[in-house]
Amino acid sequence: MVTEFINANPKVSLLMITIVVTFVSTLIHKWMTNQEHLKQLKIRQKEIQKELKGCKDENLLKELNLELMKLTGVMFKSSMRPMFVTIIPFFALFYWIRQMYIPLLGEGWGGWLTYYFAFSIASSMVFRKVFKMA
Repeated sequence: MVTEFINANPKVSLLMITIVVTFVSTLIHKWMTNQEHLKQLKIRQKEIQKELKGCKDENLLKELNLELMKLTGVMFKSSMRPMFVTIIPFFALFYWIRQMYIPLLGEGWGGWLTYYFAFSIASSMVFRKVFKMA
């Protein structure tokens, strides 16, 4: 029954799968990260970027760049934790999706992966706004 639906409606079914995968991924990311802390880090990051634009003092530039690099590192580390939880199941899922959709939508640019990325980016933006994520 699922295979019949996928064969009859490959783009719609891929959209539905992508929305579910993105939803789960977004929830895992939200639960495994301290959103308030990340929001504060992003605010500070923007402040530093503004300071850098108008700064002419060489020492202050170095300090601001160093602080910006530290903030970026902290944000990167916090985003790695959820990725480690989801990577193995998602690889298995992507293998299955690839096997199902290459015959239907093709491979390479313009194929199933392009549709998946487009659907994923759009749904991720919506879910991040809905869940008020950093």
